[in-house]
Amino acid sequence: MNFSFNETQLMIKEMARKFAEEELAPSASERDEKEEFPHEAVKKMGELGLMGMMVAEKWGGAGLDTISYVLAMEEVSKVDASVGVIMSVNNSLVCWGIEKFGSDDQKQRYLPDLAAGRKLGAFALSEPEAGSDATNQRTTATRNGDSYVLNGTKNFTTNGSNADVVLVMASTDRSKGAKGVSTFIVEKSFPGFSVAKKEQKLGIRSSDTVSLAFQDCRVPAANRMGDEGFGMKFALSTLDGGRIGIAAQALGIAQAALEASVKFSKERKAFDHTISDFQAIQFKLADMATNIEAARLLTLQAAELKDRGEKFGHVSAMAKLFASKVAVQSALEAIQIHGGYGYIREYKVERFLRDAKITEIYEGTSEIQHIVIARNLLQ
Repeated sequence: MNFSFNETQLMIKEMARKFAEEELAPSASERDEKEEFPHEAVKKMGELGLMGMMVAEKWGGAGLDTISYVLAMEEVSKVDASVGVIMSVNNSLVCWGIEKFGSDDQKQRYLPDLAAGRKLGAFALSEPEAGSDATNQRTTATRNGDSYVLNGTKNFTTNGSNADVVLVMASTDRSKGAKGVSTFIVEKSFPGFSVAKKEQKLGIRSSDTVSLAFQDCRVPAANRMGDEGFGMKFALSTLDGGRIGIAAQALGIAQAALEASVKFSKERKAFDHTISDFQAIQFKLADMATNIEAARLLTLQAAELKDRGEKFGHVSAMAKLFASKVAVQSALEAIQIHGGYGYIREYKVERFLRDAKITEIYEGTSEIQHIVIARNLLQ
């Protein structure tokens, strides 16, 4: 594979870097402290085309490839991983899911506003009894005339309290198990839809993670995506692409940890030397850089396969598995290199660790990624 980026890809990367440094960096730590959602930043990302990067121009998107998306995601997440996951969910799960599997009517109604950042999307699959076992859906959708009536609870929904549009997986026939799950486009204005609880989290604290409640929530049948029973295939296919976004988010966190460590090591002195002179520190930095580059190549490979229309799910699982591990390891090493300063908030590396850990959990835990990879090998 040839990862010599073209002019457009490099332009997108530079645009995302500049936006992150100028618009996100000044307030990232404060927003993390206050658990404050970046409303203005999301609006500006929409204006820059960062919220619908892979959506076709005919539906109001930027019409870019997945590699451009990975480059932009890394730059944004390097500065603020909370904004990175907001961007990732809207791009990878919501916009891509609607464009790939939605009807023309659904695309026309929802994609232009989602891609432009005028509206925000969320993806509601997890439930109190359905985490890694996503097939165990308890939320139900019962047909009633030209509508479905939804009842149930979703949890761990990123963007949930700020989303205008939520893709909801619900069981239309519990007797069929996973084959009885369907997907619905639910608007926050639909009666019976409510935000139940906002979670207080270890990391990515300026993105919102909430539980959603559906109590006799009436959804037009025209908002069902695909046929009844298609929901679990929809969810798993969409998550294959979503994992590329999370891998890119992890890359950004890891790269930020490395750059902070290099900078600090050149400034901090011990025993009349900067600590960058010590081989112990040099070896840590070398290992961090090598692992990050390997994770980056895996992520780009997954993106390239997706862009070529080839099978990519197992590679996106590898990318997420490895990149998330590298992010956590890099953040831990950054704290160690910073010593006592790494443990206090002024130096930000503790935030990198808090933000990194979730990349090993959401959109499929590392254990689930092992299963995906092994099944591909053994099929």
